[in-house]
Amino acid sequence: MAANHKSSDFDQNCYTALLGLAESYRTVSNIRHCIHCLKSVFNLSPPPSVEARTHLQLGNLLLSHTKNIDLARQHLEKAWSLSSSLSHHDDVKFEAASVLAAMYEKQGQADLGKPILCKAKDISQQSPFWHCRLLFQLAQMHASKREFNEACVLLGSGAEYASSANSQYTTLLFLLSKGMLLLINRDALQVNETLSRAGSMIEQWTGPSVQKESLKVFFLVLQVCHYLTAGQVKSVKPALKQLQQSIQTITQLHTDEDPVGSNQIDMFQWLPKEHMCVLVYLVTVMHSMQAGYMDKAQKYTDKALMQIEKLKMLDAHPLLSSFQIMLLEHIVMCRLIMGNKTTAIQEIFQACHVCQSQPRLFSTHGSQIHTLLGLYAMSVNCMEAAEAQFLTALKKSESTDLSLFINMNLAIVFLRMGRQDDFLGLLEKIDPEKMEQSNSHSLKAAAYYVQGLQTFFQARYNEAKRYLRETLKMANAEDLNRLTSCSLVLLGHIFLSLGNSRESLNMVTPAMQLAGKIPDVHVQLWASSLLKDLYQMSGDKANEEEGCRLHTSFSASLLKDLFQSTQLSEHGLIQWTEGPCPFHLNTSSANAIM
Repeated sequence: MAANHKSSDFDQNCYTALLGLAESYRTVSNIRHCIHCLKSVFNLSPPPSVEARTHLQLGNLLLSHTKNIDLARQHLEKAWSLSSSLSHHDDVKFEAASVLAAMYEKQGQADLGKPILCKAKDISQQSPFWHCRLLFQLAQMHASKREFNEACVLLGSGAEYASSANSQYTTLLFLLSKGMLLLINRDALQVNETLSRAGSMIEQWTGPSVQKESLKVFFLVLQVCHYLTAGQVKSVKPALKQLQQSIQTITQLHTDEDPVGSNQIDMFQWLPKEHMCVLVYLVTVMHSMQAGYMDKAQKYTDKALMQIEKLKMLDAHPLLSSFQIMLLEHIVMCRLIMGNKTTAIQEIFQACHVCQSQPRLFSTHGSQIHTLLGLYAMSVNCMEAAEAQFLTALKKSESTDLSLFINMNLAIVFLRMGRQDDFLGLLEKIDPEKMEQSNSHSLKAAAYYVQGLQTFFQARYNEAKRYLRETLKMANAEDLNRLTSCSLVLLGHIFLSLGNSRESLNMVTPAMQLAGKIPDVHVQLWASSLLKDLYQMSGDKANEEEGCRLHTSFSASLLKDLFQSTQLSEHGLIQWTEGPCPFHLNTSSANAIM
C-alpha cells in the first residue's frame, strides 16, 4: 500500500510539474511546447477531473492558436463528457459546455450546442456566475435563430435567479437584455412594461456609479431605439440628450477608482465603454438620418468609423463589424440623398467587405445591402436593376418595416416605369390605412406620400392633395424634414399644374429652403425647376435668372456624379442578385478602405 501511495504522490507531482511547465510556455507564447506538455499528462493516467481540465485547456489552445478545429472539438467534447458526469461543481464542466456550444454555433451546428447548454444550466444552480452566464449564452443562441419567445423566457428566469441571489445589477442586465429582444420582436406592450420596470430600478440604484451609468446607457439606448423604430423622431429628443450626457459621464469615470464589488454573480459587463461610445454615435446617426440632418449624420458616422478602426487594431470583436455595417447602411442613404452616388456605391462595396470578414453578417444584413443597391440603381436611372435588387431584398427580409420600405420604393420604380398594373399589385401592401399599429409613424407618413405621387401621375390632383396633406401633418408632428420637403415640392407642382401659381410658390419656396438645410440635392433640383417657371410666369426676371442658375448648377453637379459613379467597376454590383458577392469588381476604394 505504501508503494502505491508513493506512486500516487509521484504522479501528482508530475501533473503539477507538467501543468506548470505548460503554463510557463503559454505565457511566452510557445504554444507548440505548451500543447506537448499538456498531452504528456495523459501518459500518467490522471484522475477524471485532471484529465477533463487538461482536455479543456488543449481545446481552448487549439481554438485560439491553430486552425485545427476538428482536434479542438475532440478535446472539448472529451472535456465535457468526462466532467459532466462528475458530481462536484467544478468550473471545468461549465466552461467546457460554454466553449463547446459556442464552437458548434460558429460551425452552424447550434442544435448540437443547445442540449449541452441546457444540461449545464440545469446542473449549475449552485454556481451563480456560471448559471447566469449559461442562461445568457443559451438565450443568445435562441435569439440568433429568431426564437425570441424562448430567449425571453430564459432571460426572465435569469432575472428571477439573480434577484433571489440579491444581485440588482445582474437582474437589470437580464431585464434589459429581455427588453432588447422584445424590441427586435416588435412587442411594444411588453417593451414598455420591461423598460418601465428597469427604469425604476435604475433610478433607485445605490450601487457603484460605474455599474449605474453602464445600465443607464443600456436603458437609454433601448429607449431611443424604441422611439426611432416607431418613427417618433421629435419625441425621442429628450431621451437622446440624456443618453449623450450619460456616455460623457461614463467616459470620465475610472473603473479602478470605483470597484464593482466582489460578488461573483456581478462579474458581467454589458459592453466596454469604448463600444458604448460607438453605439451612442450609431443611434445619433440613426436619429439624424430619420430627422433629415444629413450633415450631422455624416459627422457622427466619420467619428464612429474612426473609433471602430482604432478598436479593431486592438481587438477585432465581431460586434464592431456589426456597428460598422449599420453605420455604412445609414451613410450610404445620406450620400444618395445628398447627390453623392460615387461615394455611395463604394461604401456599399465596403459594406460587402465587412460582411466577408464576418460571413454571418451576410445573412443578417443581406436584405439591407440589396435594398441599398436598389436605391443606388434608382438614383442612376437603372430601373430594371432597381426592381431586381428590391425583389432580391424582399426575399431575404425578415423585418416587416424593412419589407414595407422596400415595397414603397419598388412602387415608385413602377410609377417611374409607367407600370400602373404592377403598382396596383403592390397597393394593398403599402396602404397606410391598413397598416398595423406596430408600423412606424414615419413609414406610414411615407406611404401617404407614395399614394400622393401615384395620384399626381394620374392627374387626380384633389386626391393627391389629400394624401400629401396627411403626409405633411404626420411629418410636421415628428420633425420628418425630408418628407416635409418632398411633400411641399410635390404640392407646389400640383398647384402649378392647376394654374394656381401663388399657392405653388407658397409651397415650393419653403421646400427649397428646407431641402437646402438637409441638404437634399434632388428636391433642390426639382424645386429650382418649378421656381424658374413660376418666376417666368410672374415676369420676375431677377428671380427667374437665379432659379435658372440654381437649376443648371444642381443639374450639372448630379450629371457629373452620375457619370463618375457609372464609370466605377463597383457600379456592376447592381447586376448582383444571387450567389456570393462579386469581389472582383474592386477598383480603387476597397483596398484603401480595408
